[in-house]
Amino acid sequence: MRQAVTVRAALADAARQLEAVSDTPRLDAELLMAHALGTSRDMLLLGRLDDPAPETFAALLARRRTHEPIAYITGTRAFWTIDLAVGPGVLIPRPDSETLIETALAWFGTRVPQRVLDLGTGPGTLLLAALAEWPEARGLGVDASEAALGYARRNAEALGMADRAAFRQGDWTTGIDGKFDLILANPPYIGTDEPLPPQVLDHEPAEALFAGTDGLDDYRRIVPALPALLAPGGAAVIEIGWTQGDAVSLLGQEQGLSSSVYKDMGGRPRVVRLT
Repeated sequence: MRQAVTVRAALADAARQLEAVSDTPRLDAELLMAHALGTSRDMLLLGRLDDPAPETFAALLARRRTHEPIAYITGTRAFWTIDLAVGPGVLIPRPDSETLIETALAWFGTRVPQRVLDLGTGPGTLLLAALAEWPEARGLGVDASEAALGYARRNAEALGMADRAAFRQGDWTTGIDGKFDLILANPPYIGTDEPLPPQVLDHEPAEALFAGTDGLDDYRRIVPALPALLAPGGAAVIEIGWTQGDAVSLLGQEQGLSSSVYKDMGGRPRVVRLT
C-alpha cells in the first residue's frame, strides 16, 4: 500500500516548484496548504505538518504556477486588522497601503474622523480598515467597478459594519456632496508603459492599475476636488507610486493645500497627506 505524502513533504516540493514563479515560494506553499486544509497558516505549522497532504492541494498549486495571485486562489486577503474577501476583477490589498491608515491615525491622534470617504474603494479596503479603527465613524466608499463594490458590501456585512459603511458606483468625486473629515484614496498610478510582474499584469484589473503615460491622470482629477470636500481640520491621505511624491504634492499646493510625504515599510515614499 502506497504511503500518503505528508504535508511537510508536499510543502517542500511545492516550494521548489514555485521558485520560478514567486519571490516567496515557501510562504505561498504554506498559504495554499492552509487553505486546502481549512485551517490557518499558524495552525498548519504548529500541528499539521505530519498530516497526509490533501488531494485538493495539487490543483491549488497548479493555479499558482500560472502566476494567479494567492489572494484570488484563497479568496481572502488580510489588511491592517481585518480580513477581506477578494477575487478576480478586484485590486488585491497591499501591505504598503497600510501606510495610509498609519498616516491618518497620526494626523487625528485622539480625535475621531466622523465622516470618511474612500475613493476607489475596491473591496472596501481603506474604508473598512478605517472604520475598524474608529467605531464611531461612518463612511462612503466609491468605485467605478460594480464587481468591486459587490465584494465591498459583502466585506462590510461580514465585519459587522454594514450600518456604518455605504458604497456607491461612481467616477471619483463626481456627484459627491458634503464634507468629510478623512478622505482616503488609492488611485491607479502606474504609467501605461511601465513593466509589471505577470501575477499583476495578467490577473488584476487594468483599470485599477494604469493612469496614463506618467501615472498621474487620476490625481489630476481627484486633487482639484479635495478643497470642496474636506471638513475643517480634515485630511486627504492618498497613496502614490514611490517617484510621485513631488508631483502629487504640487497638485495639492496648486489648490491651496499643505502637503507632507510619508514612507512605507520599505522606506519608499508611499503617501501624500493634503490638508
